[in-house]
Amino acid sequence: MINKIIIGISQKLDAEFNGIDIYIDQIKQGLVSPCFFIMLLKPEESQVMGNRYHREHSFDIHYFPKLDSTSELYATSDRLMDVLEYIEFDGGLLRGTKRHSEIIDGILHFFINYNFHIIKEKANDPYMEQLKVEGKVKQDGNN
Repeated sequence: MINKIIIGISQKLDAEFNGIDIYIDQIKQGLVSPCFFIMLLKPEESQVMGNRYHREHSFDIHYFPKLDSTSELYATSDRLMDVLEYIEFDGGLLRGTKRHSEIIDGILHFFINYNFHIIKEKANDPYMEQLKVEGKVKQDGNN
């Protein structure tokens, strides 16, 4: 599921920022800017009821600008707010929430969550084929 979210993010970034590299594994030396780096922060899952679960996926999308320009970072942040609001996921759309950004050491960090519910299939336990019960009734303390 996480890989499907990352693919959805990558497709939206590639469509909007054509020609800018997108990294998903790790940042290597010799990085050519401008580029994006998609980093999953911490996936969480909590049981809602029965076999229904809520999954939360927090992402930090780094943007390394071509120039050392805060105006470029502000403009990119604005574009990311709109571009990543919805991504394609499992044949439908998934909405990004808690969208916000920070500029740290000249790099734009765009934070976004993609959350959804899942239903986990329960394992079918085999039924008993036969049950034989025998019993006796005690009368006056005797068997």
